[in-house]
Amino acid sequence: MADQSGKQPQGNSPRGTGDKERRPRRNMPQVPQLPKFPRGNSFWMNLATSVLVLLLLAGAYSYFAEGGKTAPQSIAVSQLAADIQTGKVSSIVVNGDELEIMYGDKTEKKSKKEPDAALTETLANYGVTKEALANVSIDIKRESSWQFWLTALAPFLAPILLIAFFVWYLSRQVRGAGMQAFSFGQSKPRLIDPNDANSRVTFKEVAGAKEAKEELLEIVDFLKNPKKFLDIGARIPKGILLMGAPGTGKTLLARAVAGEAGVPFFSISGSEFVEMFVGVGASRVRDLFLTAKKAAPAIIFVDEIDAVGRVRGTGVGGGNDEREQTLNQILVEMDGFEPNEKVIVMAATNRPDVLDPALLRPGRFDRRVMIDLPDRQDRLEILKIHARKKPFAEDVNLEVIAERTPGFSGADLYSLMNEGAILAARENRKTVAQYDLIRSIEKVMLGPERRSHVLNKKEKEITAYHEAGHALVASLLPYADPVHKISIISRGRAAGYTLKLPLDDKRMQSKREFLDDIAMSLGGYIAEKTVFGDITTGPSNDLQVLTALARDMVTRYGMSEKMGTVALEGEGGKALFGRGIEDREYSQKVSADIDSEVKRIIDEAYKKADDIIRDYRKLLNAIAERLVEVETIERDEFEAILIAHGVVPKKKQDIEHQPIA
Repeated sequence: MADQSGKQPQGNSPRGTGDKERRPRRNMPQVPQLPKFPRGNSFWMNLATSVLVLLLLAGAYSYFAEGGKTAPQSIAVSQLAADIQTGKVSSIVVNGDELEIMYGDKTEKKSKKEPDAALTETLANYGVTKEALANVSIDIKRESSWQFWLTALAPFLAPILLIAFFVWYLSRQVRGAGMQAFSFGQSKPRLIDPNDANSRVTFKEVAGAKEAKEELLEIVDFLKNPKKFLDIGARIPKGILLMGAPGTGKTLLARAVAGEAGVPFFSISGSEFVEMFVGVGASRVRDLFLTAKKAAPAIIFVDEIDAVGRVRGTGVGGGNDEREQTLNQILVEMDGFEPNEKVIVMAATNRPDVLDPALLRPGRFDRRVMIDLPDRQDRLEILKIHARKKPFAEDVNLEVIAERTPGFSGADLYSLMNEGAILAARENRKTVAQYDLIRSIEKVMLGPERRSHVLNKKEKEITAYHEAGHALVASLLPYADPVHKISIISRGRAAGYTLKLPLDDKRMQSKREFLDDIAMSLGGYIAEKTVFGDITTGPSNDLQVLTALARDMVTRYGMSEKMGTVALEGEGGKALFGRGIEDREYSQKVSADIDSEVKRIIDEAYKKADDIIRDYRKLLNAIAERLVEVETIERDEFEAILIAHGVVPKKKQDIEHQPIA
């Protein structure tokens, strides 16, 4: 189903029996690189680390100072003399006044002689004879001067050195944190080197978007051959604004321009400019443009520029808040370019309606390139690109997949191909089959199957009648798309879903199609009420979708005879931080008339769907009973059920994919 603006939707979402659905880079040597400062840890973490290091060093010192072993027993000199007399001592080492004694049984002991007295004199005073002393080896240990001083000063130097290390470590962390604070004003763009084959993108890697690529080829030509433009007095646009739905390839196109031209590509997000500190965003803008000018010719790409480029004067801080200062600096930098500086600014957004007019005036973003959702042929080309390096089975037909994915963006198609490969790998197969890709379509749109979400018998029956109501009404209304598949297997947040496929690509929708869509959305609600005499929370999302569609018919599309050809509301509602806080631009009487018209449209659609449900009750029962039995009905089986009950299906032909639940 196309969206309410008459264009194909960005993605297909269920309207069913559930609650509301919803590169590697390397820097170029000629570009100056900003210094990287270490991120400071928290103060308490640094303090705990320092204390731990201090304790480890102190323990190590104590261990090695004691020799790393159990201290020997200390004995008196009189005991030593007695042991010598009995022949137990084998050797004595004299270290100053300290005595290291080794016994015959390898036992070590220590003692202390009298100060300023020879060992032999001390032992003689204790009655040791020369004969007994002759059997003992006596060595005198002489320390060098540096060992002496080291031993003497170690108890005093160790604590001082540990304290000095502790102070140095903390000061280093504080200094790093302080330097990091000063680096807030420096931009951190991601730079893509045009000479890096791994990260370079050209227009060959971008399928579809033919008109957008033609517009951007002029930019490539200017960057390659600026002289021919300057000689004739032409000036290339200073800024190019890429507009389109999410996933349509805006960033990829910008990278392709840089890749084709062979120039540096500086990429940054609009949200990266803004910090909690006032002035940081403006400083980062200045730094970004200065860096790009040094690397000129170059391209600056600002993704999601609406994060900083919204209309000024509506923020919380008035005209002085950080976001507006950042925008002002962008305006100044873009307006300050010289004609031959060869720095081009590209930006991307999916909300061009909220951008400040000063950004869009000539001299800034002179050129605006609209990137639409891909059509059938573009989808086929995109699928072929994403099919590279994937082994396919013989039954794979990418044309069928392209036909069944209207409204899919390039990102959706990439996800589809990736999910197909994942499904094949999960089942231990070496090739991707067509069935894998078909299943991936529904997985991308609605989410994975929730087979663990088992409905009880009553809930399963209610869900079956709900989806049968959608399918029956869609099959009998002339302007509703044909039904492709019905299922009561839960996917995502929907307990069941009905897929209907448009006969052709749609860029616009008529009033009749909208009215039939509303009636079809009511089919599940009416089926539950008619069969069970009660309603559940299942149709809640259906009611929200159809009410919004009916209101848009009245307030935006001029499809109400009572209200006439007037647009009373804009697209997307009224944005608080986009266009400012606005009151309704119409009176309370007009508001009441709008509500009355919305109710009239829904009531008429309700009567239309209710008549179909009552007139074809047997067909409704047949569809629901088959759903309860097999849980999923494909198009061929569904049309066979219709024919068996005298209903001629819509014309069979190649048709496209769209869900309704």
